[in-house]
Amino acid sequence: MVKVQTDREIIGKLFQKDERTLITFYRQYSVLLNRYLYHQVKDVALAEEITQDVFIDFLESMRDFRYQSSLKTYLFSIAHHKVVDYFRKKRLKKILFSSLPGYIVESLKVFFIDEEIDQKEMAQKINHTLNKLPNDYELVLRLKYIEGEKVQKIAERLAIKFKAAESLVFRARKAFVKIFSSSS
Repeated sequence: MVKVQTDREIIGKLFQKDERTLITFYRQYSVLLNRYLYHQVKDVALAEEITQDVFIDFLESMRDFRYQSSLKTYLFSIAHHKVVDYFRKKRLKKILFSSLPGYIVESLKVFFIDEEIDQKEMAQKINHTLNKLPNDYELVLRLKYIEGEKVQKIAERLAIKFKAAESLVFRARKAFVKIFSSSS
């Protein structure tokens, strides 16, 4: 008979870096999360990417888990926030990089961008930051966020494995945020 672990036992073993518990935990929830995320974003690769992000965020925020809900609820809450962030960024990106006439962008800016930040200035700051990045970082960020390519397509274009592309995008985002934040 297989013993079912409580949330406290799972968290405790994860803190102890118990690999078997981590694998079991991942297998237990990844399919459910992936299915939920697919229904939200209607894209298999994107749902898988967000699923991975959810688990990474969960592991990074485990210390904040206060047992006020189940682990499943906590994971799905992270997933929900990831989806909301995805659609918010997608909407913002459309405005920042759109070719709409200036007066339309200005009227929409009120809803999506803090009033103090001019859309044109934001686009210039983003481009300036991209230009400061190493070429491979700049390329993958432009492919991912400006051209809207999925990580799998980026991997194919660069002739590298999916995991290598995923890692490259992660490092590029981290470098972008660091440069972007320091140039405020």
